[in-house]
Amino acid sequence: MKTLIPVMVILSLTGCATVKTLPATTNQVSIEHEGKKSYCQSIPRIYSGFAYNLCKLHGEPSRQGNLGSSFNNVPFFIIDGTFSLVADTAALPYTLYTQNKHGSIDVK
Repeated sequence: MKTLIPVMVILSLTGCATVKTLPATTNQVSIEHEGKKSYCQSIPRIYSGFAYNLCKLHGEPSRQGNLGSSFNNVPFFIIDGTFSLVADTAALPYTLYTQNKHGSIDVK
């Protein structure tokens, strides 16, 4: 039971990147981590949650060693990236359609 609660919390927090980028009306998304902006200019709608997390890694350098919130020293955006792969795969038919209709998502 003690391990079930943290797992449930992590599962409820993960997939956020996919949820942020999945709606068809989303044409722009802000990607930053600890106040540092990403160098990415756009991300594809296909596997957009995973691309969102990769863009967090491709950002302005920081002199701080802080990677933000973590679980057992693993940053949440890496955990989120793993679950985003699963969520993005489940949403693949939808994202193929929206990528064709609306194109990529711009990063502001």
